[in-house]
This record gives sequence, structure tokens and C-alpha cells, in this order.
Amino acid sequence: MKPVLLTAFAVALSACSGPPAIEVGPNPSDASSSVKPLRYAPVTAGTVDYRPVDPKPWIERNERVAPKTGGE
Repeated sequence: MKPVLLTAFAVALSACSGPPAIEVGPNPSDASSSVKPLRYAPVTAGTVDYRPVDPKPWIERNERVAPKTGGE
């Protein structure tokens, strides 16, 4: 019977306490905390231009992919 009363007392006592303060980094409300400087990154950085272009000459392109004629 004693462990039950002790457990009940511990549960009741722990319910009266507030949550623990969890601090991972600098306090955001502290005015003297250091902040990393911002750097500008344009929204269009790394985009590829897909505008239409004039076609390349078909003869040169055809000769590049044509089978090579060996000296047979």
C-alpha cells in the first residue's frame, strides 16, 4: 500500500511543476545575440533559358551522326 501512496504523491507533485525550459540556440529575445548576415540570392539564379532558337544546318548535323565509311 505504501508504494501506491508514494506513486500518487509523486504524480500529484509533478503535476504542479511547469514544463522544463528547453534552449537549443541563442535566445531570440536577447538583443545582444549575434545574427548571421543576410546574403542576396536572386530568385532566378540557376534557371535555364528555354527560348526558341534558329535550327542548326541539317547537313552538318546529318554528317555527324552518319555511319563512318571505313577503308574497306
